[in-house]
Amino acid sequence: MKHAVPETHDTAAPELTGDLQPLMNRLQGEHTPYVLATVVRTISVTAAKAGAKAVIAADGTIAGGWIGGGCARGAVLKAAREALEDGETRLISIQPADLLAERGVAPGEEREGVRFAKNMCPSQGTMDIFIEPVLPRPNLVICGSSPVAIALAKQAPGIGFDVTVCAPAEDLSAYRVANRRIDTYDLSQLGNAENFVVVSTQGRGDLAALEGALKATTRHLGFVGSRRKIAALKEKLREKGFGETDLERIEGPAGLDLGAITPEEIALSILAELLLIRRKDQRQKNITHV
Repeated sequence: MKHAVPETHDTAAPELTGDLQPLMNRLQGEHTPYVLATVVRTISVTAAKAGAKAVIAADGTIAGGWIGGGCARGAVLKAAREALEDGETRLISIQPADLLAERGVAPGEEREGVRFAKNMCPSQGTMDIFIEPVLPRPNLVICGSSPVAIALAKQAPGIGFDVTVCAPAEDLSAYRVANRRIDTYDLSQLGNAENFVVVSTQGRGDLAALEGALKATTRHLGFVGSRRKIAALKEKLREKGFGETDLERIEGPAGLDLGAITPEEIALSILAELLLIRRKDQRQKNITHV
């Protein structure tokens, strides 16, 4: 017997209402990743209707909004966790078992970009839910106000970086482009973003900048300078009590070997290296899925 297909409710998702928008603004301001789940279609009886939304936090809890009860929660939270890991959107279709059987698909199977899940609730309705990860932009923290540092601040936004500049107060005026300015080398308040630090102090506070960077949580720490200079600075850091594990975090000379000469070219080589680091995990996942 064919599954009866009742009236379909297809609507474009409305604007965010209630407290969701302030919540999303706060999470983005804190550089905290989250998932926005939106019900884009319902068929038959469902608790939530098209346009319902929920914000799912990185710990897997629903931080705000509502997309229905337990019928959808398990499949949506699983998809949200995966989306935060790989940064990819997903479309989940939660359907009753007999309809899945008619379509010849099993729960958990994916076809043409749609993942199917079984509705275990008595209502036996269908819900399609769009899963959208909202990931904070990576943060490039530039220490110093050298010509290379200025060039980095200009070029970095074009490939998706927020920019934080750190330098003595009198040197910060050299920067025209920056999301945030710190007038010391205290990097303890960088927040939850994925932080990439480049020290390009050119002799003006090299040691202080490296000390501040080593005390911060960073994905990458590069130093613009010769290997001899880096070795000398590491020796001074050892005298200050930093261990070898800390010192191994300092990568340098910063940037890929592109034969760069001008400050703009050196900045480009550094950004190329950071892009290579950023995309490494994503490329490996894509290779795994091929």
